[in-house]
Amino acid sequence: RHQDDEREGDDDGSRLHWEHNFPQHCLVINVLLYVSVTEYINGHVHLEEYESDGKLFLTEAFNVIMEEILHKGTDLKEKVCEWKDPDQLRALLDLDLREHGESHEQLLQRVRDVARYSVKTCHPRFFNQLFAGVDYHALTGRLLTETLNTSQYTYEVAPVFVLMEEEVLRQLRSLVGWSEGDGIFCPGGSVSNMYAMNIARYWAFPQVKTQGLWATPRMAIFTSQQSHYSMKKAATFLGIGTDNVFIVQVDESGSMIPEDLEAKIVQAKSKDAVPFFVNATAGTTVQGAFDPLNHIADISERNGMWMHIDAAWGGSVLFSKKHKHLVAGIERANSVTWNPHKMLLAGLQCSVILFRDTTNLLMHCHSANATYLFQQDKFYDTSLDTGDKSIQCGRKVDCLKLWLMWKAIGTHGLSERVDKTFALARYLVEEMEKRENFKLVCKGHFVNVCFWFIPPSLKGKENSPDYQERLSKVAPVIKERMMKRGTMMVGYQPMDGRVNFFRMVVLSPQLTTKDMDFFLDEIEKLGKDL
Repeated sequence: RHQDDEREGDDDGSRLHWEHNFPQHCLVINVLLYVSVTEYINGHVHLEEYESDGKLFLTEAFNVIMEEILHKGTDLKEKVCEWKDPDQLRALLDLDLREHGESHEQLLQRVRDVARYSVKTCHPRFFNQLFAGVDYHALTGRLLTETLNTSQYTYEVAPVFVLMEEEVLRQLRSLVGWSEGDGIFCPGGSVSNMYAMNIARYWAFPQVKTQGLWATPRMAIFTSQQSHYSMKKAATFLGIGTDNVFIVQVDESGSMIPEDLEAKIVQAKSKDAVPFFVNATAGTTVQGAFDPLNHIADISERNGMWMHIDAAWGGSVLFSKKHKHLVAGIERANSVTWNPHKMLLAGLQCSVILFRDTTNLLMHCHSANATYLFQQDKFYDTSLDTGDKSIQCGRKVDCLKLWLMWKAIGTHGLSERVDKTFALARYLVEEMEKRENFKLVCKGHFVNVCFWFIPPSLKGKENSPDYQERLSKVAPVIKERMMKRGTMMVGYQPMDGRVNFFRMVVLSPQLTTKDMDFFLDEIEKLGKDL
C-alpha cells in the first residue's frame, strides 16, 4: 500500500516512512505468511484425520454389519423383523438432518439402529418376496462393486466389468439355447420388460425413433391376466397406452390359454390395432405358473409378432436338468427377461434382458452417439463401449455378483440350488395336505405354494353366506401377528375372485424340512383362535 502511495506522488515523506518502518512491515508479512501456511498445514492434517476417522468408521460399521445382519440375521433364534409402528420408528431413528455432523459413536449407533429395525431378508424364515437368503460370494461381489464405484458404460472406466458382462450374458444366452445374440443388465425385471417392448416396437416400426408415435399405427400388446404389472407400466411409459394391452385369460393353474390369445388377436385387428408384441410368462408372480411357450411361439410366428418371455422368476429352472422342461420352447422367443437376484440369490439387483437378435437392434434403437463419451477414434475397440445400448447413462455394475457366485459354486452348484427349492416345496405341499386346516388354492409346478388357512371357527361352514368374507380376514390377521412376533414373514393377496390366500415362496438354500414343519406349525399357532 505504501508503494502505491509512493507511485501516486513523489512524496519523500512517504518514502522515508516506508524505509523507516521496513522491519515492522517485514514482520507483518512474515506473520501473515506464517498464519497462511499454518492454516494450510492444519487443514491438511484435518483432512488426513477425517480420512483416518472415515476408515475407522468403515471398519467398525462393517463389524456391526457382520454381527447384526449376517450373524444374527441368519440365526433362527433371532427375529425376522423387530416390528415398530411408523411413529415409533421415526422417533427411534432420529431421522432429522441437521446443520452439523454427528460424532463417531452416534454414527455407529445409527448403523446399529438401521440393522436392528430393518427386515432381515437373509433370515431363513423370510418367505415374503421372490428374493431371500444370502450368498456370501455374491455379497462379496456387491461390496467390491460398491467400493470400486464405476459406471458400466465404457471400456476405459470399467474394463474388467465390460468383459465380464459380455461373458456372463453369453453364458446365460447359451442356457436359453442361443449361440449368438445380445443383451444387457438392467435395474430390475420391470425395466428389462420395458426394454423388450421398446426394442420390439423399434423392430416393427423403426421410424418411431425419429418421428415418434405420430408415425405409427395403433399398436396391440398381449399378455396374460396373471402376468407382471410391468407390462401395463411399460405400455404407459412408452406412450402405447394401457387400453392397447389386451389381457388373455388363464386356466386354473394360471397359465395363458392359447385359444384366448388367438381370439384377442382377432379382436385387436377388428379395432384397427396392429398386433406386434406378445408377452409370455415363465413363473407368474403369485401362482408360479408357466405359459405354454411353444404354442404361443406358433401363434406369434403366424401373426408376425415379437415374442417376449418374462422369465424373471422362472428363468433359473434352465440350470436344472430335472425342471427345465417347464420352459420348453424358450429358445423360440425374441427376447427373455431373467432375474438371477431371485432364485439364484445373486442379490438385488441383478436382472438381464437377453435378445436372440444379431443385427444390433439394441444399439440402433437406443444410441444417441454422445461424442464426449463414445468417441469413435479411441485407441481400443469401441464396440466394447456398450453404454449406448442402454437407456441409462450411469449404469451400476450388476454382473460381478453373479459372476463371482458362479465362479464359486459352478453351474453344478447353481443346479443343485434350484433342485433343492423344488424338493422343499414338494415336501411342504405333502405335509400341508396331511393337515385339515390347510387348503391349497391349486397344485402348482413351481416353488410357489398358495393356500388358505381354515381356522376352527370356519371348518364345515363353506356353504355359509358370509364364509368368503370371513375367510378373507384370516390371512391379514395372521400376517399381523407373525410380523409383531417376528417369527417369519409370508405374503398374502386376493386374486381373480379368490379371497385372501397365502403365497409361500421356497427359495433360500439355508432352508430344511424342519423349517417347513415350523412354518406349518406357526401358521396353526397364530390362527387357532380365529
